[in-house]
Amino acid sequence: MFVDEVDLHVAAGDGGNGCVSFRREKFVPRGGPDGGDGGRGGSVFLRASNHLNTLVNFRFHPFCRAQRGGHGEGANRAGHAGRDLHLDVPLGTVVYTIEQGDQRRQLADLAEDGQSWLAAQGGRGGRGNRRFTSSTNRAPRRFEAGRPGETRTLRLQLKLLADVGLVGYPNAGKSTLIARVSAARPKIANYPFTTLSPNLGVVHLDEERSFVVADVPGLIAGAHEGHGLGHRFLSHLERTRVLVHVIDLSSFSGRDPVDDFDTICTELVQFSGTGGDAPKPGDSPGLAGKPQLAAANKMDALDEPERLARLRRHLAARSVPLYTVSAVTGEGLPALLDAMWAAVRQRPAQTGEPTSREHA
Repeated sequence: MFVDEVDLHVAAGDGGNGCVSFRREKFVPRGGPDGGDGGRGGSVFLRASNHLNTLVNFRFHPFCRAQRGGHGEGANRAGHAGRDLHLDVPLGTVVYTIEQGDQRRQLADLAEDGQSWLAAQGGRGGRGNRRFTSSTNRAPRRFEAGRPGETRTLRLQLKLLADVGLVGYPNAGKSTLIARVSAARPKIANYPFTTLSPNLGVVHLDEERSFVVADVPGLIAGAHEGHGLGHRFLSHLERTRVLVHVIDLSSFSGRDPVDDFDTICTELVQFSGTGGDAPKPGDSPGLAGKPQLAAANKMDALDEPERLARLRRHLAARSVPLYTVSAVTGEGLPALLDAMWAAVRQRPAQTGEPTSREHA
Protein backbone atom coordinates (compact mmCIF):
# COMPACT_ATOMS: atom_id res chain seq x y z
CA MET A 1 0.00 0.00 0.00
CA PHE A 2 1.38 3.39 -1.01
CA VAL A 3 0.72 6.02 1.67
CA ASP A 4 2.20 9.48 1.13
CA GLU A 5 0.57 11.53 3.92
CA VAL A 6 -0.10 10.68 7.56
CA ASP A 7 -0.60 12.40 10.90
CA LEU A 8 1.85 11.20 13.53
CA HIS A 9 1.64 11.78 17.29
CA VAL A 10 5.03 11.60 19.01
CA ALA A 11 5.69 11.72 22.74
CA ALA A 12 9.14 11.90 24.29
CA GLY A 13 9.81 10.11 27.56
CA ASP A 14 9.28 11.88 30.89
CA GLY A 15 12.27 12.49 33.10
CA GLY A 16 12.62 10.36 36.25
CA ASN A 17 11.97 11.81 39.69
CA GLY A 18 14.78 12.63 42.08
CA CYS A 19 15.07 10.54 45.24
CA VAL A 20 14.92 11.48 48.93
CA SER A 21 17.27 9.17 50.83
CA PHE A 22 19.73 9.27 53.75
CA ARG A 23 22.68 7.09 54.55
CA ARG A 24 21.87 4.59 57.29
CA GLU A 25 24.99 2.72 58.27
CA LYS A 26 25.95 1.28 61.62
CA PHE A 27 28.37 3.46 63.55
CA VAL A 28 27.97 6.30 60.96
CA PRO A 29 25.94 9.02 62.64
CA ARG A 30 24.41 11.77 60.57
CA GLY A 31 25.18 9.94 57.34
CA GLY A 32 23.67 12.71 55.27
CA PRO A 33 21.51 12.72 52.13
CA ASP A 34 22.30 10.34 49.30
CA GLY A 35 19.26 10.55 47.02
CA GLY A 36 20.20 10.19 43.34
CA ASP A 37 18.95 12.15 40.35
CA GLY A 38 16.29 10.90 37.96
CA GLY A 39 17.30 9.89 34.45
CA ARG A 40 16.39 11.93 31.39
CA GLY A 41 13.56 10.76 29.17
CA GLY A 42 14.21 9.40 25.71
CA SER A 43 13.78 11.69 22.70
CA VAL A 44 12.02 10.91 19.42
CA PHE A 45 13.94 11.32 16.16
CA LEU A 46 12.83 11.00 12.54
CA ARG A 47 15.52 9.47 10.32
CA ALA A 48 15.53 9.35 6.52
CA SER A 49 16.12 5.90 5.04
CA ASN A 50 16.47 4.85 1.42
CA HIS A 51 15.10 1.41 2.32
CA LEU A 52 11.53 2.76 2.58
CA ASN A 53 9.22 4.17 -0.07
CA THR A 54 5.94 4.68 1.80
CA LEU A 55 4.58 5.97 5.11
CA VAL A 56 2.25 3.01 5.53
CA ASN A 57 3.79 1.96 8.88
CA PHE A 58 2.50 5.12 10.52
CA ARG A 59 -0.99 4.64 9.08
CA PHE A 60 -1.49 1.69 11.44
CA HIS A 61 0.72 2.95 14.27
CA PRO A 62 0.05 6.70 14.49
CA PHE A 63 1.28 7.12 18.09
CA CYS A 64 4.92 6.64 19.07
CA ARG A 65 6.39 7.17 22.54
CA ALA A 66 9.98 7.04 23.73
CA GLN A 67 11.04 5.41 26.99
CA ARG A 68 10.77 7.41 30.21
CA GLY A 69 13.75 7.95 32.50
CA GLY A 70 14.24 5.91 35.66
CA HIS A 71 13.73 7.38 39.12
CA GLY A 72 16.72 8.17 41.30
CA GLU A 73 17.64 5.78 44.11
CA GLY A 74 19.53 5.83 47.38
CA ALA A 75 23.29 5.51 47.68
CA ASN A 76 23.65 8.29 45.10
CA ARG A 77 22.38 6.05 42.31
CA ALA A 78 20.97 7.99 39.37
CA GLY A 79 18.05 6.66 37.37
CA HIS A 80 18.75 5.19 33.95
CA ALA A 81 18.27 7.40 30.91
CA GLY A 82 15.35 6.52 28.64
CA ARG A 83 16.23 5.05 25.25
CA ASP A 84 15.81 7.39 22.30
CA LEU A 85 13.29 6.34 19.67
CA HIS A 86 14.43 6.55 16.03
CA LEU A 87 11.61 6.37 13.47
CA ASP A 88 12.69 5.66 9.88
CA VAL A 89 10.86 7.54 7.12
CA PRO A 90 11.36 7.48 3.32
CA LEU A 91 13.69 9.89 1.60
CA GLY A 92 11.79 13.01 0.58
CA THR A 93 9.58 13.15 3.67
CA VAL A 94 8.56 16.69 4.65
CA VAL A 95 7.50 17.31 8.25
CA TYR A 96 4.84 19.90 9.08
CA THR A 97 3.27 21.08 12.31
CA ILE A 98 -0.53 21.31 12.32
CA GLU A 99 -1.66 24.68 13.58
CA GLN A 100 -5.04 26.26 14.19
CA GLY A 101 -7.41 26.08 11.26
CA ASP A 102 -5.47 23.15 9.73
CA GLN A 103 -2.69 25.54 8.76
CA ARG A 104 0.67 23.89 8.24
CA ARG A 105 4.20 25.11 8.90
CA GLN A 106 7.19 23.21 7.55
CA LEU A 107 9.61 21.99 10.20
CA ALA A 108 11.99 19.66 8.37
CA ASP A 109 12.76 18.23 4.94
CA LEU A 110 14.43 14.81 5.14
CA ALA A 111 15.96 14.42 1.70
CA GLU A 112 19.30 12.71 2.43
CA ASP A 113 19.90 9.15 3.56
CA GLY A 114 20.65 9.02 7.29
CA GLN A 115 19.52 12.60 7.91
CA SER A 116 17.99 12.85 11.40
CA TRP A 117 15.66 15.40 12.95
CA LEU A 118 14.62 15.82 16.57
CA ALA A 119 10.84 15.50 16.67
CA ALA A 120 10.27 15.54 20.46
CA GLN A 121 12.76 16.37 23.24
CA GLY A 122 12.91 14.04 26.22
CA GLY A 123 12.16 15.45 29.68
CA ARG A 124 14.98 16.32 32.08
CA GLY A 125 15.43 14.17 35.17
CA GLY A 126 14.70 15.67 38.57
CA ARG A 127 17.38 16.26 41.22
CA GLY A 128 17.70 14.12 44.32
CA ASN A 129 17.90 15.54 47.84
CA ARG A 130 21.69 15.40 47.99
CA ARG A 131 21.69 18.20 45.41
CA PHE A 132 20.04 20.53 47.92
CA THR A 133 22.58 20.14 50.71
CA SER A 134 23.89 23.47 51.98
CA SER A 135 25.71 24.91 54.98
CA THR A 136 22.39 25.71 56.61
CA ASN A 137 20.48 22.62 55.56
CA ARG A 138 22.48 19.47 56.13
CA ALA A 139 19.54 17.07 55.82
CA PRO A 140 17.33 18.35 53.00
CA ARG A 141 14.13 16.51 52.23
CA ARG A 142 13.57 18.37 49.05
CA PHE A 143 13.66 16.74 45.60
CA GLU A 144 12.58 17.54 42.05
CA ALA A 145 10.07 15.69 39.93
CA GLY A 146 11.12 14.83 36.41
CA ARG A 147 10.10 17.16 33.62
CA PRO A 148 7.49 15.83 31.16
CA GLY A 149 8.68 14.94 27.68
CA GLU A 150 7.61 16.97 24.69
CA THR A 151 4.45 15.85 22.87
CA ARG A 152 3.65 16.92 19.31
CA THR A 153 1.30 16.13 16.47
CA LEU A 154 3.07 16.17 13.12
CA ARG A 155 1.95 15.73 9.55
CA LEU A 156 4.32 13.77 7.34
CA GLN A 157 4.11 14.19 3.59
CA LEU A 158 6.17 12.16 1.17
CA LYS A 159 7.43 13.80 -2.00
CA LEU A 160 9.21 11.41 -4.32
CA LEU A 161 12.81 12.10 -5.29
CA ALA A 162 13.21 11.70 -9.05
CA ASP A 163 15.13 13.38 -11.85
CA VAL A 164 12.34 13.14 -14.45
CA GLY A 165 8.57 13.25 -13.91
CA LEU A 166 6.10 11.86 -16.45
CA VAL A 167 2.84 13.80 -16.71
CA GLY A 168 -0.18 13.35 -18.90
CA TYR A 169 -3.78 12.26 -19.11
CA PRO A 170 -4.89 8.87 -17.78
CA ASN A 171 -4.13 5.99 -20.16
CA ALA A 172 -1.65 8.06 -22.18
CA GLY A 173 0.98 5.35 -21.81
CA LYS A 174 3.12 6.63 -18.93
CA SER A 175 3.20 3.30 -17.11
CA THR A 176 4.01 1.44 -20.31
CA LEU A 177 6.83 3.88 -20.97
CA ILE A 178 8.43 3.55 -17.54
CA ALA A 179 8.09 -0.24 -17.69
CA ARG A 180 9.80 -0.23 -21.10
CA VAL A 181 12.82 1.84 -20.08
CA SER A 182 13.36 0.64 -16.50
CA ALA A 183 12.87 -2.31 -14.17
CA ALA A 184 9.69 -0.79 -12.69
CA ARG A 185 6.60 -2.95 -13.13
CA PRO A 186 3.50 -0.80 -12.63
CA LYS A 187 0.02 -2.10 -13.31
CA ILE A 188 -0.87 -1.62 -16.98
CA ALA A 189 -4.40 -1.93 -18.37
CA ASN A 190 -6.61 -0.39 -21.03
CA TYR A 191 -8.75 1.80 -18.78
CA PRO A 192 -8.30 5.22 -17.11
CA PHE A 193 -6.66 5.57 -13.67
CA THR A 194 -4.95 2.19 -13.86
CA THR A 195 -2.10 3.78 -11.91
CA LEU A 196 -3.30 4.70 -8.43
CA SER A 197 0.08 5.47 -6.85
CA PRO A 198 3.38 6.89 -8.12
CA ASN A 199 6.05 4.54 -9.46
CA LEU A 200 9.80 5.03 -9.59
CA GLY A 201 12.16 3.50 -12.13
CA VAL A 202 15.90 3.83 -12.74
CA VAL A 203 16.90 4.32 -16.38
CA HIS A 204 20.39 3.03 -17.25
CA LEU A 205 21.65 4.48 -20.52
CA ASP A 206 25.13 3.02 -20.12
CA GLU A 207 27.64 2.29 -17.38
CA GLU A 208 28.19 5.99 -16.70
CA ARG A 209 24.72 7.48 -17.16
CA SER A 210 21.52 6.77 -15.27
CA PHE A 211 18.64 8.75 -13.80
CA VAL A 212 15.38 8.19 -11.91
CA VAL A 213 11.99 8.56 -13.56
CA ALA A 214 8.69 9.01 -11.68
CA ASP A 215 5.35 8.00 -13.16
CA VAL A 216 2.44 9.66 -11.35
CA PRO A 217 -1.26 8.90 -11.82
CA GLY A 218 -2.91 10.58 -14.76
CA LEU A 219 -4.04 14.18 -14.47
CA ILE A 220 -7.29 15.72 -15.65
CA ALA A 221 -8.74 19.22 -15.76
CA GLY A 222 -9.09 20.54 -12.22
CA ALA A 223 -6.34 18.30 -10.83
CA HIS A 224 -4.84 21.19 -8.84
CA GLU A 225 -8.15 21.42 -6.96
CA GLY A 226 -8.20 17.71 -6.17
CA HIS A 227 -10.22 16.42 -9.14
CA GLY A 228 -9.36 12.89 -10.12
CA LEU A 229 -6.19 11.86 -8.31
CA GLY A 230 -4.27 15.00 -9.18
CA HIS A 231 -3.76 17.28 -6.19
CA ARG A 232 -2.02 14.76 -3.94
CA PHE A 233 0.25 13.49 -6.69
CA LEU A 234 1.16 16.82 -8.26
CA SER A 235 3.25 17.44 -5.13
CA HIS A 236 5.45 14.47 -6.07
CA LEU A 237 6.58 16.40 -9.15
CA GLU A 238 7.91 19.33 -7.12
CA ARG A 239 11.28 17.63 -6.58
CA THR A 240 11.78 16.50 -10.16
CA ARG A 241 14.22 18.39 -12.33
CA VAL A 242 12.59 17.79 -15.74
CA LEU A 243 8.96 17.17 -16.77
CA VAL A 244 8.03 15.01 -19.76
CA HIS A 245 4.53 15.31 -21.20
CA VAL A 246 3.32 11.93 -22.43
CA ILE A 247 0.63 12.67 -25.03
CA ASP A 248 -1.71 10.13 -26.62
CA LEU A 249 -1.61 10.57 -30.40
CA SER A 250 -4.23 7.97 -31.24
CA SER A 251 -7.83 8.96 -31.95
CA PHE A 252 -9.20 6.23 -29.65
CA SER A 253 -9.08 8.56 -26.66
CA GLY A 254 -11.58 10.94 -28.27
CA ARG A 255 -9.44 13.93 -27.18
CA ASP A 256 -7.23 16.30 -29.12
CA PRO A 257 -3.47 16.08 -28.33
CA VAL A 258 -3.11 19.87 -28.37
CA ASP A 259 -5.93 20.26 -25.84
CA ASP A 260 -4.38 17.56 -23.67
CA PHE A 261 -1.05 19.38 -23.58
CA ASP A 262 -2.63 22.75 -22.80
CA THR A 263 -4.80 21.29 -20.04
CA ILE A 264 -1.83 19.67 -18.29
CA CYS A 265 0.18 22.89 -18.61
CA THR A 266 -2.67 24.85 -17.04
CA GLU A 267 -2.79 22.43 -14.12
CA LEU A 268 0.96 22.82 -13.58
CA VAL A 269 0.59 26.60 -13.53
CA GLN A 270 -2.39 26.54 -11.17
CA PHE A 271 -0.72 24.11 -8.79
CA SER A 272 2.39 26.30 -8.75
CA GLY A 273 0.25 29.32 -7.99
CA THR A 274 1.91 31.36 -10.74
CA GLY A 275 -1.27 32.28 -12.60
CA GLY A 276 -1.47 32.93 -16.30
CA ASP A 277 -2.77 30.85 -19.20
CA ALA A 278 0.30 28.88 -20.20
CA PRO A 279 3.66 28.12 -18.62
CA LYS A 280 6.94 29.37 -19.95
CA PRO A 281 9.51 26.72 -19.02
CA GLY A 282 12.50 28.22 -17.26
CA ASP A 283 10.87 31.56 -16.54
CA SER A 284 8.49 30.90 -13.64
CA PRO A 285 8.88 29.09 -10.34
CA GLY A 286 7.27 25.82 -9.33
CA LEU A 287 6.21 23.04 -11.67
CA ALA A 288 5.50 25.36 -14.58
CA GLY A 289 9.07 26.66 -14.55
CA LYS A 290 10.80 23.30 -14.88
CA PRO A 291 12.37 22.25 -18.20
CA GLN A 292 9.78 20.38 -20.24
CA LEU A 293 9.87 17.83 -23.04
CA ALA A 294 7.00 16.21 -24.92
CA ALA A 295 6.69 12.57 -25.95
CA ALA A 296 4.02 11.94 -28.59
CA ASN A 297 3.15 8.37 -27.69
CA LYS A 298 1.34 5.52 -29.50
CA MET A 299 2.93 6.18 -32.88
CA ASP A 300 2.12 2.55 -33.68
CA ALA A 301 -1.59 3.43 -33.41
CA LEU A 302 -1.47 6.80 -35.22
CA ASP A 303 -4.40 6.81 -37.66
CA GLU A 304 -4.66 10.56 -38.34
CA PRO A 305 -1.27 12.14 -39.23
CA GLU A 306 -2.81 15.60 -38.96
CA ARG A 307 -3.04 15.12 -35.18
CA LEU A 308 0.75 14.87 -35.00
CA ALA A 309 1.23 17.83 -37.37
CA ARG A 310 -0.99 20.10 -35.24
CA LEU A 311 0.78 19.07 -32.07
CA ARG A 312 4.19 19.64 -33.64
CA ARG A 313 3.27 23.19 -34.70
CA HIS A 314 1.74 23.93 -31.31
CA LEU A 315 4.80 22.81 -29.36
CA ALA A 316 7.24 24.51 -31.72
CA ALA A 317 5.54 27.83 -31.00
CA ARG A 318 6.13 27.22 -27.29
CA SER A 319 9.73 25.98 -27.68
CA VAL A 320 8.92 22.58 -26.21
CA PRO A 321 10.95 19.78 -27.90
CA LEU A 322 8.78 16.97 -29.27
CA TYR A 323 9.80 13.33 -29.64
CA THR A 324 7.61 10.76 -31.39
CA VAL A 325 7.69 7.40 -29.63
CA SER A 326 5.86 4.14 -29.13
CA ALA A 327 6.19 2.76 -25.63
CA VAL A 328 4.86 -0.59 -26.86
CA THR A 329 7.33 -1.18 -29.71
CA GLY A 330 10.22 0.96 -28.42
CA GLU A 331 10.20 3.25 -31.46
CA GLY A 332 11.91 6.59 -30.79
CA LEU A 333 12.76 5.83 -27.15
CA PRO A 334 16.59 6.09 -27.46
CA ALA A 335 16.33 9.68 -28.70
CA LEU A 336 13.84 10.56 -25.95
CA LEU A 337 16.04 9.06 -23.22
CA ASP A 338 19.09 10.94 -24.50
CA ALA A 339 17.06 14.16 -24.41
CA MET A 340 15.95 13.40 -20.85
CA TRP A 341 19.54 12.88 -19.77
CA ALA A 342 20.70 16.10 -21.46
CA ALA A 343 17.91 18.09 -19.78
CA VAL A 344 18.70 16.59 -16.38
CA ARG A 345 22.39 17.44 -16.78
CA GLN A 346 21.58 21.05 -17.71
CA ARG A 347 19.25 21.53 -14.76
CA PRO A 348 21.30 22.28 -11.61
CA ALA A 349 20.25 20.29 -8.55
CA GLN A 350 18.37 22.35 -5.98
CA THR A 351 17.58 21.70 -2.32
CA GLY A 352 15.53 18.55 -1.99
CA GLU A 353 16.10 17.48 -5.60
CA PRO A 354 18.00 14.29 -6.41
CA THR A 355 21.38 14.14 -8.05
CA SER A 356 21.58 12.25 -11.34
CA ARG A 357 23.72 9.14 -11.26
CA GLU A 358 26.99 9.65 -13.05
CA HIS A 359 30.31 7.97 -12.40
CA ALA A 360 33.39 9.84 -13.50
